[in-house]
Amino acid sequence: MVPSTRRRWLLLTVVSAGLLLITLDNSILYAALPTLIEDLGASGSQSLWIINAYPVVMAGLLLGSGTLGDRVGHRRMFLIGLVVFGAASLAAAFSSSPEALIAARAFLAVGAAAMMPATLALIRVTFDDERERNLAIAVWGSLAIVGSGLGPIVGGILLDHFWWGSVFLINVPVVVVALTAALVLAPPDDADPSKRWDLISSLLALVALVSLVIAIKEATKSSPAPLVVAAAVLAASVGGWAFARRQRRLPYPLLDFAIFRNPAFLAGVLAAGLSMFAIAGVQLVTTQRFQLVEGLTPLRAGLLVAAVALGALPTAMVGGAVLHKVGLLPIVAGGLALSTAGTLLVLIGFDTSMPLLVTGLLVTGAGLGAAMSVASSAIMGNVPARRAGMASSVEEVSYEFGSLVAVALLGSLLTAVYSTTVDLPAGVPDRARDSLDAALALGQGDPALIRAASDAFDHAYAVVMVVVTAVMALGAIVTGLLLRRHGPGSALTAAAPHAETPAHH
Repeated sequence: MVPSTRRRWLLLTVVSAGLLLITLDNSILYAALPTLIEDLGASGSQSLWIINAYPVVMAGLLLGSGTLGDRVGHRRMFLIGLVVFGAASLAAAFSSSPEALIAARAFLAVGAAAMMPATLALIRVTFDDERERNLAIAVWGSLAIVGSGLGPIVGGILLDHFWWGSVFLINVPVVVVALTAALVLAPPDDADPSKRWDLISSLLALVALVSLVIAIKEATKSSPAPLVVAAAVLAASVGGWAFARRQRRLPYPLLDFAIFRNPAFLAGVLAAGLSMFAIAGVQLVTTQRFQLVEGLTPLRAGLLVAAVALGALPTAMVGGAVLHKVGLLPIVAGGLALSTAGTLLVLIGFDTSMPLLVTGLLVTGAGLGAAMSVASSAIMGNVPARRAGMASSVEEVSYEFGSLVAVALLGSLLTAVYSTTVDLPAGVPDRARDSLDAALALGQGDPALIRAASDAFDHAYAVVMVVVTAVMALGAIVTGLLLRRHGPGSALTAAAPHAETPAHH
């Protein structure tokens, strides 16, 4: 029998491996996107959905899967998620069309949605000691950053030696090892059959999120279709309203809105979502910019944005270790403020100074690592153990929502600004406005077109970085206000009212 202390940390390794797979698949396509577009013949819209199908479907299912884990047991959900994730990885690797790959990515999201809340819930129910749990959650949070940072690097290495399907096939051996270890190490399921799982609520959340993404993508086009935007906004509003109304009527809702009354919990949710917004946004646009404008290989572009993860690792570990001494305020709000300074350096240096750019990426990562490391503690520490599934689902939704909004909003904004500002030389086909990829394909032997397209893309990149900087600055202010009373000794407080009892109406 493995000693209990050693067993806890070995289990942390196993669930962290699962989390690493999930976050890796969020970012592994950033460096591979130009290759995918070329090999599969994907359109601009299809390429964004190849990325977005994963976080959109996952975010829509996370609340339901967390509550389902409370009902059937988090060990069972983790194992089921691993199996589905492995099968979907095989399907994605051998997809023969953009549509097939989008469907496989959605299937991947089903496995990730089953697995992700279980990773954090298993930590919550396994680590009883508060300081041990804070450190374990900090390790968990740092691996989320590592996965996002490693994605472009792993994708670049694989594309240098294999075909694009290898970026999915690499998941399979990790799934096999994690599945075997989890069967041995994970604690027996503490199922609660009295908890009800509501599929309708999950579907309503999915409708609201998908419609919101469609609205964002369409509204940020250079020539948006007003009817599409209006229909998507209406569907998102109706879906969100119906979801909230249904939660108020359920005795055991997927989401008990009372938990948001705790300011520390709310600040943790905001910090998690904003951190992933910044990481996903910076990585997506930076890998594209340096491949398309500067001509870097996918691997070199991936190594460049890995500076974010490199900067995040030390602060993520230190944040969890000192949380009980300094409290949430300086780590969360201070971390977001530091990341604001980092993105500002990136904005200043991206086209003038590579050392300044790398410094900005490192500083951005340092701030986000600190904020993310304790965001999980703020969320999980402010709910009782019986609400671990719900709380972990809320956190994962905030992560995925931050990522998908970054890709949908910033990716579409990048294309829209490029399309409206590019000054095409006379005689160049208008389809060069669609994307920088299209302009480069048409511009072989035409330096004037390549220069005009590259200048427009750099302008679009600068606009995106201004938006990211402004969002992070606002996040630092809001979380600072929410946590103004959370100094040393008050990092983890009582859960929100009604957290353990059925809702009363």
